[in-house]
Amino acid sequence: MVKQFEDRKRRNFLVSVVIPVFNEEKTVGNVVTRTKNTLEKMGVTYEILAVDDGSNDRSADVAKEQKATVLRAIHQGKGFALRSGFRVAKGEFVITLDADGSHKPEEIPLVLRYLLEDRADFVVGSRFSKSEENKTKIPKINSSGNKLFNNLTRRLTGVKITDSQSGFRAIRASLIKRMKLRSRGYEVESEMLVKALRMGARVKETSISFDQRTVGHSKLDPIQDGARILYAIIASYLS
Repeated sequence: MVKQFEDRKRRNFLVSVVIPVFNEEKTVGNVVTRTKNTLEKMGVTYEILAVDDGSNDRSADVAKEQKATVLRAIHQGKGFALRSGFRVAKGEFVITLDADGSHKPEEIPLVLRYLLEDRADFVVGSRFSKSEENKTKIPKINSSGNKLFNNLTRRLTGVKITDSQSGFRAIRASLIKRMKLRSRGYEVESEMLVKALRMGARVKETSISFDQRTVGHSKLDPIQDGARILYAIIASYLS
């Protein structure tokens, strides 16, 4: 793995990390710091973009204090925040992860691996592919919804996915630019995945750890957001 990063470093490649943030002042600083430390250990050139989705706490200030580049917007949703970050990201590869501390920035090399080996264009960090421990940390209604979305994605695209809703991903920037994303909310993960598969992109999963948030609360509404995700899967397949 070290040799791969060294070889890529000679090509002067850049990694952009896009972190959507909404009222996560207690966790975002730690996430940014750990992300920065991980990328520096890897020896790659990087930028960290914290996209503040209209937070009414100090999330943006905390991220800025940890030397992230902060983009501010009025509150419109996770999808809008990610799209804002993608528009300004300069990297060849784009990493996305959540600001609530549920993802481990130390596992960035895992989601980047297949891209560096040129074996994938889009990598999903799966909470379910191998780990039984992760399954016990996720609310049943969330895991049940995820299974429904996974099955629908597989039926439409023919590709088996174990965690279509994971926000920890690595994607080629050139692929993102071709997607023409429209989602404003949590449905953005499904829109990206289905559109990538429909475009013939090489999509792989890699097993990641998952820590249930210990501060704050999830902003996802299982009913309303679930309906939007279902619609996004079908609409992205038909578009």
